[in-house]
Amino acid sequence: MPVITVEISTRTPDQVDQPILYRLGKEFDVVTNIRRAQINEDYGFASVDIEGSLEEVQRAISWLMTTGLHINAKQRSVGVGAGNL
Repeated sequence: MPVITVEISTRTPDQVDQPILYRLGKEFDVVTNIRRAQINEDYGFASVDIEGSLEEVQRAISWLMTTGLHINAKQRSVGVGAGNL
């Protein structure tokens, strides 16, 4: 299954309290793995692996782009037989 690493960071302090990773797992058929994160009252950053079918991963990332958060998707593996970097 495809695994895409996404860096998510807040643009405003009120975004820190939003349950973004919870919603990814609830609304899309994907598994999230937090690789690293730094969160305080004013700022949040997380590097997250998103794994699932290519269609679901793409849907999840498309939704993330609508949240107003800063999203930087980095390809790790896509397609059958593709190895992780």
